[in-house]
Amino acid sequence: MEVSLPLQRPISCRTFFGGGTKLKISPLIGFSPNGNPSLSSISYGCQRAHKATRIIHPFTATADFSRRKQRKSSTPKSKDSTPRGFMPRTQLPTSTPGRDMKQNEAKEGPGTSPSNDLEVSDTKTVEVEIRTDDKLVANFGKVSEVKDESRNESNRIEIEAASTNGVLSDQKISHYNAKGTIPKAVDNVMEPKTAERFTKSEEKEASTEDNDVPEFARVVGGSQRYTKYDEALQPKSIEKDTSTEAKSRHMAGKNASYETDPRINENKTISNTVQQAESTKIIDDTTISQFVKPEAVKEVDVSIGDDGKIRDPFLALKLEREENLRKEEINKLVEKNFKEGNKVFCYPEVARPDKDIEIFFNRNLSTLKNEPAVIIMGAYNDWKWKSFNINLSKSHLNGDWWSCQVHVPEEAYRIDFVFHNGNDAYDNNDEENFHITVDGGMDMFDFENFLLEEKRLEQEEFARQKAEREKEEEEKRRKEADIAAKEADRAQAREEVAKSMSALKEFMKRAVTSVNNVWYIEPSEFKGGDKVRLYYNKSSGPLSEATEIWIHGGHNGWKDGLSIFSKLIKSKNKDGDWWYTDVVLPDRAIVLDWVFADGSPQKAIVFDNNRRHDFHAIVPKASFEELTLFEEERLYNKLQAERLLREEAIQAKAKKTALMKVETKARTLKTFLLSQKHIVYTDPLDVLAGSTITVFYNPTNTVLNGKSEIWLRYSFNRWTHRMGPFAPQIMSPDENGSHLKATVKVPLDAYLMDFVFSESKDGGVFDNKNGMDYHIPVLGGVVKEPPMHIVHIAVEMAPIAKVGGLGDVVTSLSRAVQDMNHNVDIIIPKYDCLKYDHVKDMQFHKSYFWSGTEIKVWSGKVEGLSVYFLEPQNGLFWVGCIYGRNNDGERFGFFCHAALEFLLQGGFHPDIIHCHDWSSAPVAWLFKDHYRHYGLSKARVVFTIHNLEFGAQLIAKAMKFSDKATTVSPTYAREISGNPSIAPNIFKFHGILNGIDPDIWDPYNDKFIPVSYSSENVVEGKKAAKEALQQRLGLKRDDLPLIGIISRLTHQKGIHLIKHAIWRTLERGGQVVLLGSAPDHRIQNDFVNLANQLHSSYNDRARLCLSYDEPLSHLIYAGADFILVPSIFEPCGLTQLTAMRYGSIPIVRKTGGLYDTVFDVDHDKERAQGHGLEPNGFSFDGADAGGVDYALNRAISAWYDGREWLNSLCKRVMEQDWSWNRPALDYLELYHAARK
Repeated sequence: MEVSLPLQRPISCRTFFGGGTKLKISPLIGFSPNGNPSLSSISYGCQRAHKATRIIHPFTATADFSRRKQRKSSTPKSKDSTPRGFMPRTQLPTSTPGRDMKQNEAKEGPGTSPSNDLEVSDTKTVEVEIRTDDKLVANFGKVSEVKDESRNESNRIEIEAASTNGVLSDQKISHYNAKGTIPKAVDNVMEPKTAERFTKSEEKEASTEDNDVPEFARVVGGSQRYTKYDEALQPKSIEKDTSTEAKSRHMAGKNASYETDPRINENKTISNTVQQAESTKIIDDTTISQFVKPEAVKEVDVSIGDDGKIRDPFLALKLEREENLRKEEINKLVEKNFKEGNKVFCYPEVARPDKDIEIFFNRNLSTLKNEPAVIIMGAYNDWKWKSFNINLSKSHLNGDWWSCQVHVPEEAYRIDFVFHNGNDAYDNNDEENFHITVDGGMDMFDFENFLLEEKRLEQEEFARQKAEREKEEEEKRRKEADIAAKEADRAQAREEVAKSMSALKEFMKRAVTSVNNVWYIEPSEFKGGDKVRLYYNKSSGPLSEATEIWIHGGHNGWKDGLSIFSKLIKSKNKDGDWWYTDVVLPDRAIVLDWVFADGSPQKAIVFDNNRRHDFHAIVPKASFEELTLFEEERLYNKLQAERLLREEAIQAKAKKTALMKVETKARTLKTFLLSQKHIVYTDPLDVLAGSTITVFYNPTNTVLNGKSEIWLRYSFNRWTHRMGPFAPQIMSPDENGSHLKATVKVPLDAYLMDFVFSESKDGGVFDNKNGMDYHIPVLGGVVKEPPMHIVHIAVEMAPIAKVGGLGDVVTSLSRAVQDMNHNVDIIIPKYDCLKYDHVKDMQFHKSYFWSGTEIKVWSGKVEGLSVYFLEPQNGLFWVGCIYGRNNDGERFGFFCHAALEFLLQGGFHPDIIHCHDWSSAPVAWLFKDHYRHYGLSKARVVFTIHNLEFGAQLIAKAMKFSDKATTVSPTYAREISGNPSIAPNIFKFHGILNGIDPDIWDPYNDKFIPVSYSSENVVEGKKAAKEALQQRLGLKRDDLPLIGIISRLTHQKGIHLIKHAIWRTLERGGQVVLLGSAPDHRIQNDFVNLANQLHSSYNDRARLCLSYDEPLSHLIYAGADFILVPSIFEPCGLTQLTAMRYGSIPIVRKTGGLYDTVFDVDHDKERAQGHGLEPNGFSFDGADAGGVDYALNRAISAWYDGREWLNSLCKRVMEQDWSWNRPALDYLELYHAARK
């Protein structure tokens, strides 16, 4: 069967030739793979060699085609075929995409032509100049004989190409078949006259050439031509033009997929205007095949002439062969798909990344069969990447086939598309869309990682730009502040100079030029800077008997103090007892001030000071106004210099403070990771997104001890990662230890690694860390953890309503969690005794009613936290105190219910409601009974026990109804786990240490101590603080061991041990300072008597301050060598933590949080290492004198005998982090566990 094929651009030639362009090509020319030089084999032999090995229709269908209206974008056109940068998911039509597209085009205006982008105007025909090496030229002379004698001049296939201004034109050619016969004529073949015209043109051109030119080349008018002289063959000119058709098709295919991207060209479409080519020139490919063997042409330079014509016959032949191959394959695909009823196919059949494909669409089988225009609208990778719109052109294949070219990006694994008419008619494959699978490129997961990497780069760029903006804004603020400061300095200088000039005027009133018979100056007219001679009549005053006369002087009212002193000489030329000295007047002196004395400033005894008024001489030629301006400028410059020094010091301190915080957090994270190393750890210790890590696990200390197999089960982002739980891995033994190991690839979008361990692949016994799971932070991920919303309901909050440690925890924990990018609100009663000076932006928020009572709500900021103050109008909190009323239970119960009602009526939807101690315990059951199913269903309740000593019944009920419960240290949790209030719900009970606020307790920025210090200069800082403490309290200023005690004086705090420790310290020659008071007046009186006794007997070594003094507490923490905390029981304790923050060594009893935070230097080294720490203090068991003596004596002996070691211990404890950095991590884990 003979099939006529349209002349189209070969798919292998994508180069757009422009005038003067040079390029390299390596053409396949001369012989067919079968070695047969016949026309048939040359024309079609290559087709068999290049046929696709896979005849597959890689089409799939899904129902995820979005029908939302496309939005326009002003993004500039990409200059690259694979634009970089993370792009959002492509939005596509949802209902009537064609109508939306039309609306988008209508917005561009009626004058916009979508075809303008692809018009090629004034295109020049390009010539190709073939430059060959010697080998190539030699081969021209070795032309094979013509074996097929049936060929003659009429065997030529004539091809004609010329420049056009349009896009792809349809042309059909005629050529000979394998037997040399002419196939059946087809439509639109070249007319004989046209062919004749070009033949004559060739002959005419050939006749003008120089016949002496060698047979293998002639150059005429800048074009290079090749002819063969042979008896059997007449000379033939061989030319090939670059077809504008090829260029247009190339541009309409490859470029359109980007230029018409809705993000780039705002839904512009490609014109389907087609113009006819002017003519076709014919060449005999068989003859050309005999000119040069393929091995003779390795690589040639292609020169492009000014007239745009290609003069390379070999390239022309190669392009023609590829075109013929392409047409044959496409026709086969047409026939195949038509029989199978497919309305879409692509060529090549296998789409590959960074290649062009041609998509064919059978309009006749579509809902668009009667539409005049067909447009393809699509994107890549499930509509996630790069959208495009391209007009299809009517092809000349049999049937109603339309086509366009699409470039496949490197990142594509699938092409998704639909067809429409540019208006409101769509073919979306019965709502399943059309899909073409891309082979050999990224898969879905690779693409997701690519997007994540793009997002990471985008985030880095965003961070960089943000940093630049912040820097610019900071510089702007600095300049504005500098201008304001300069104005303030100028105003201050004027004010101070005005005062000094006013005082100087008073001096000027008393100043004279001389006093008769007492003193005078020569010359009489002088000014500042002049040298004058001052005469003094010694006999005129109290110095008449003196053997020496000295002048002690200054100027301008003694402004600079004593600046002139000189010994006078007795005058020989004056009558009487006149003495004189030469004086150089200070610059800008207005008044000269002086007295006379009988000696130098250090030895003078008798003075003549003008009866206590001093002597003042006016400077006659001085300018008061000039002095005023000079003094203003001098003082202004001085103020400027001082301010700059202060600002530099403040900035340096702030920078160092920030650095120390970062370093402390890093050490804390490392400590956290090392603290569980005896069970699980990773290599490397810091897990980075996108890296591969090894997980090590030691089952010895877990429920999996002795199991024959251990399986790692893991995922990321709290088990919510897009890839779901990963396949379990069996762990293999580590050759270097008792741990097992497994390798894990960490995704780029991970922020947390989650894992548990099991005894088999199917599960069985699990080690899930008592229901908390194991978690390790992932650093550097492109996804951040979503913030939670936590609401604290409490009756205390430092510093506005603080009674004990509860208030500190509420504030400090909230700040730490907020610093980790979570949202925190606090609700407390609006007491009439609040410290409002610590509340910023206090304002009325709203009113609501509950239980028949109006409740006013106020809002404000405390320590950077959002706080809501509830003020019921029934007066329950207008009583002047926080605790101590007979109806405290009723008051706080009302508050708890009102707080939940406020959350409900205010439209809050918190993730966690955190209540504290007995006072807000009712929140737990009120929430479950009245609010969980009525508007606050999202929330979970966490309850913290700060002290079980109070409100045991309320605590027991809160334990039952809360989702998770905590207390303030692991040891205290164990100590109270058997309590009836706790035991029934022990499964939800956890111990988490409290922390201290590092901004409040910070020796480097503490305004209450004389010298700022860190671990780097702790010895110097503590020495200065001790001296200041001794001076303030009237103690002996001597280098003695100093024991500090800062405590409430209750039996819980071990007051009998405190008294014993005071006496024992004094016996060892040390000093003692106690700061605290007792709520029980009997205990308070007892300590008053003890203070009187000690102040009488040991006034220079003991001081008891029986009231709370905040500044003094800071000075004691800094100045003491040791801090004693001998509590009988201590849920957590903050005193020992604050002591270590200031480099003071704690001496504690082993109980509760004291045991969890202080590791004895002689006995707890291994226990400390288990927590990633080093020993940091002295501790004792028991609750008697012998116990406290054991710890106290070791500490004092270390002070006397090992000062260098003790100083290193001070440095060590300062570098340990006892802030909320670690506890906040533990609380976040608990919050997430409560939400599971």
